[in-house]
Amino acid sequence: MLSKIQITIATLLLTAAPVSFACDYPQPAEVPNGSTASKDDMLAGQTAVKDYMTAMEAYLACIETQEKDTVASMPEITEEERASRDAALTKKYNAAVQEMELVAARFNEEVRAYKENSE
Repeated sequence: MLSKIQITIATLLLTAAPVSFACDYPQPAEVPNGSTASKDDMLAGQTAVKDYMTAMEAYLACIETQEKDTVASMPEITEEERASRDAALTKKYNAAVQEMELVAARFNEEVRAYKENSE
């Protein structure tokens, strides 16, 4: 026999599943190799990184809105369920921000390498 918590979790997963595909996670920008890239390659890389950052900001806003809407559609949500959902959102959000930081750091490293090779 399923417990009330198991039934609630199963219901949440089934009702949230169609919504979970609404926010598309952007592919990381391709960062050129600064040691071998031309100026045009680096400028294209800069544009790709900026576009990626914009797409990730939209993704972050989307997952926040999606979670807010999902919770609003659950009138009988318990504090335990809310806390669990908040923790999951925070983990997903922080992972995306961390990836953004890694892409930016990688691009900055390649810019430094480009500048060293073009002097």
